[in-house]
Amino acid sequence: MAGSDEDSVVHLPRKERGLVNSAVLPAIAVLLLWCAYWLDVVFDLEFYRLGIFPRIAKGLSGVVAAPFIHGDLDHLLNNSIPLFVLGWGLMYFFPRLAGRVLIGSWLVSGLCVWVSARSSYHIGASGVVYGLAAFLFTSGILRRQRTLMGLALLVVFLYGGLLWGMFPIFPHISWESHFWGGAAGVIMAFIYRHVPSAVNDPRPIVWDDEEDEPNDDKALHPMTNDEDEHGTRTWRSTDTWNIGPPK
Repeated sequence: MAGSDEDSVVHLPRKERGLVNSAVLPAIAVLLLWCAYWLDVVFDLEFYRLGIFPRIAKGLSGVVAAPFIHGDLDHLLNNSIPLFVLGWGLMYFFPRLAGRVLIGSWLVSGLCVWVSARSSYHIGASGVVYGLAAFLFTSGILRRQRTLMGLALLVVFLYGGLLWGMFPIFPHISWESHFWGGAAGVIMAFIYRHVPSAVNDPRPIVWDDEEDEPNDDKALHPMTNDEDEHGTRTWRSTDTWNIGPPK
């Protein structure tokens, strides 16, 4: 006898459903970046002129538009992967805060770039990427969660130039976007440090200065230190385009 349609449906456990659902919005966000890029390429729309141009009234609109605009395929790819991974992690661990952290990283980094950055077009989503990475990593430290710190460090290890992107080393990279995005992420991690994560580690981290305190649970679950070696690649994210102020 043939089974019913309900019998053929595979029901994922709650944890797996959460992982899948958390990936939906980050995937849509990345898809929007790719759609904007291909529209620009196919129709030669010169979207870079919609980027942030500091201290020019017309350039202020780039605070909203700049994360959707990328200079070339490498630039887009190098922002798409970490944006998806970190966005996924943010939605999974902090569904209540995800919207606030995303918008905060987006607007704070954009406004600070408009006020303080070099006179050039600043485009790309890496201000948001740095904000999400800084928020997750700092939140992991404040909450003593290995999983959160490991997720943010995974991006750092895979893209070895992430830290260096916050300094004025490479002339065509908007280090200002990276710096202000990272600063916004750290600040929000402290502001929301009392909001619990939706998923916790099975065991909390035990810092060295606490090992001397008598605690039976700590004795039963000692902390281990495992180190992995990861390859690195050059990080190329938010670009600057020195073409002159908007007309």
